[in-house]
Amino acid sequence: MKPFVQVTAVILFLCAGVAFAADAAEIESRFKSADKNGDGKLTLEEAKAGMPRVAQGFNSIDTEKKGYITLDQLKAKALH
Repeated sequence: MKPFVQVTAVILFLCAGVAFAADAAEIESRFKSADKNGDGKLTLEEAKAGMPRVAQGFNSIDTEKKGYITLDQLKAKALH
């Protein structure tokens, strides 16, 4: 690769990492705000009240059908 292309690729990669971190922080903040009882689990009712777009896709995130989703499950679905 030419030096300019290499530097540009590195800059784009680093920018994508910053955007990923910002998105992850935003998801975590909104999850914690919606998790009204602070148990680390978001029920469908909590999602409806605090994260309506998550509530719409709740069943596709709660793949084990436990009746709740965790922050890790939400991040995995949202960021991949």
